[in-house]
Amino acid sequence: MKKLIVSLMLVFAASFTFAQSPIGDGGKQINFGTGFSNWGIPIYVGMDFGVHPDITVGFNASFRTYNENWSHNDYNQTIIGLFANGNYHFNTLLNIPREWDFYAGLSAGWVIWSTASGYGGSNSSGFGIDAQIGGRYYWNNRWGVNLEFGGGNAASGGRIGVSYKL
Repeated sequence: MKKLIVSLMLVFAASFTFAQSPIGDGGKQINFGTGFSNWGIPIYVGMDFGVHPDITVGFNASFRTYNENWSHNDYNQTIIGLFANGNYHFNTLLNIPREWDFYAGLSAGWVIWSTASGYGGSNSSGFGIDAQIGGRYYWNNRWGVNLEFGGGNAASGGRIGVSYKL
């Protein structure tokens, strides 16, 4: 019985030994989808580049429009976000199987917020820094689904989308 338990433990441990960051050093990945926020529903697209087995850098762009009633007038708002990001992927550190990807990082970039003239509410374009935490599940060698919170997505609370490894 002891041999069986030890054998099962070794097989289980060995299955995690080959865990690695799903993007990896030199890899590339495209991400796209939608988000959730207090200011409309954004759409986004971005790309990540593996610069180390556990680190990626990349960029993302997001776009959204929404209407706001301010002082008894309706104003159409447009928000565009252009951000660079860096993420640490925890797969190697935590021996996570390669179909999963858990990461956290920082984003920095620019938000362009425009509205019709005469609007007196609070909004502004400018530089922003944000933190994000997220995860992916790859259902095959190229495609995965992504959920992220935070993320410099033009004042976004988070996003959900699809990732494709090149």
